[in-house]
Amino acid sequence: MRDMRGSTRRSWAAGVAAVALAAGPTACTGGSDDDGAGGKTGARRASAGPVAEKQACTDGTYTWTGIGETKRLTGVTEPESLGKGGGRLTYRLARVYTPHQSVEGHGPALSSAEVLFSLGKKAGLIESDATTAAEDDSEDAFTDVNRKAPELNENGTDSVDGAGRFVRYAFTTEVAGDFRYSCADGTAVLGHAVGWKADGGGILDCDHSIEGLSGDDVSLARSAARLVCDAGSVATKGA
Repeated sequence: MRDMRGSTRRSWAAGVAAVALAAGPTACTGGSDDDGAGGKTGARRASAGPVAEKQACTDGTYTWTGIGETKRLTGVTEPESLGKGGGRLTYRLARVYTPHQSVEGHGPALSSAEVLFSLGKKAGLIESDATTAAEDDSEDAFTDVNRKAPELNENGTDSVDGAGRFVRYAFTTEVAGDFRYSCADGTAVLGHAVGWKADGGGILDCDHSIEGLSGDDVSLARSAARLVCDAGSVATKGA
């Protein structure tokens, strides 16, 4: 058995999420993509949400700004008390946030799959020689706005090797950015896109400090402790 206190694990997953447009990116890049966004997409691709008067050109270029990543708490368990020697944690995670892929644009209609494909390439999440999502045959889940987020409790249980009041938590990492899609005729689409790239989780002990974690992991664990640990417990200090 492993001592999982304050640990995190990450796994790549295929799934999606809808979106409160992400808050406070933790890393930013600027620049422009030279990918076009043309072509009709298959049934797995989704069109931009708002109904527009006309379709955007199919050979425009994207310019992205403010691309950043944000970790969000997606699920927690109630504290589970284990005695000396620890054991398996069996409490199920309850969802506190559901991520969604989304694209919002102002101007002629764009395919959401094409926008997310461009964002994924710009953020380094999609490695493809294709210019557009329609040309790409990998069917990358990052471009699919219709997939559901993964189940929180599908990966079995964890174990700990000590006594305590343990809380399991899950999180996802969202990627967001603002874009301008420019056409040769002078028309443009301005918008914002959000996708998620990974999910993971960790375990905290309400009776122990979480200060040993770093950066976003501390913030996630504190958010989980604030939700379910008793007020004044060690893990909630600073939360």
